Amino acid sequence: MTKAAFRPVDHPNDHFLMTTVVGSYPKPTWHHRARDLYESDDEDVDFDEGDWDEAKDDAARAIVHEHERAGIDVVTDGEMRRNEMVEYFAHRIDGYEFNGPVKVWGHNYFDKPSVVDAVAYDEPWLVDEYEFTATVADGPVKVPITGPYTLARWSFNEAYDDVAALTYDLADLVNQEVESLIDAGARYVQIDEPALAQHEDDHAIVGEALERIVDGIPDDVRVGTHVCYGDYSRIYPEILEFPVDEFDLELANGDYEQLDVFRDPPFTKDLALGVVDVHDAEVESVEEIKRNIERGLEIVPPERLVVSPDCGLKLLPRESAYRKMEHLVTAAREVEAALDAGEIESAAPSSVSADD
Repeated sequence: MTKAAFRPVDHPNDHFLMTTVVGSYPKPTWHHRARDLYESDDEDVDFDEGDWDEAKDDAARAIVHEHERAGIDVVTDGEMRRNEMVEYFAHRIDGYEFNGPVKVWGHNYFDKPSVVDAVAYDEPWLVDEYEFTATVADGPVKVPITGPYTLARWSFNEAYDDVAALTYDLADLVNQEVESLIDAGARYVQIDEPALAQHEDDHAIVGEALERIVDGIPDDVRVGTHVCYGDYSRIYPEILEFPVDEFDLELANGDYEQLDVFRDPPFTKDLALGVVDVHDAEVESVEEIKRNIERGLEIVPPERLVVSPDCGLKLLPRESAYRKMEHLVTAAREVEAALDAGEIESAAPSSVSADD
């Protein structure tokens, strides 16, 4: 599905650079306090599962409205119900177990799961989350899902012969989840694969996994893949064969040093360009973000450019995250107006498409 399907009816410019977020967003302080109360061992604490569910609903509602107040075209709930991108799903997949956290960097720990048996799909993972978000959002909603390759790579594998076999079984589960989401009304799904560019020669595994994920998915559903970290030259141009509409790429953090990777051969998918750095709390100016957006126009024409943060915003101070989104939207609208006026032009040929 093209991004034109998500264009607001009252969009102010002829050009449309769709704005969105990758997924996560800083949780309100009271959300953390509510979780602590729910997980407390103190018998005097009266905070049950219903209270915790209400807190997550309130947080999701607040963040959806925060995205909309910033002007974002396609929103998420900021992943207010998720603790971590692998752990959250591993708790919901039969065949996984947890044996305690492992240190990943600095003072940060990750409750890395182990696959101890064949993975299986028990019940929907995100349908309730999507349905709630759709009821409180005024516009379209995107559903990010951690991809099967990352779920496999970032887990201990004690049951499968290799990463590929585990990835393919997990892809079949993701396919079931996507079908459940589509039945619930979802029309924009993003498969997050941050592990993809970290390993040599595994793009074929991810490509096959994506083929399994999109099997039977109708044409009126937009499918994107988010990739961050790593060396994009390891996966390009092979990823152009992936059965997705859009690639969401982290590039601002590296000052667009890897942008040249995507020039030859020409980029034939939609590009969701990271234009703000999620690792730096300093808020980019509107003018700086406009220059970043124009870098994307060197790779794809306006009809195939989407504007996004580099990655999830959850580690930033909430005020910084909001102001980055607000500036991102302002910059996108100003670039659109400049495109309308002929003041700037895309350096990418509009005739190049995935079908050429």
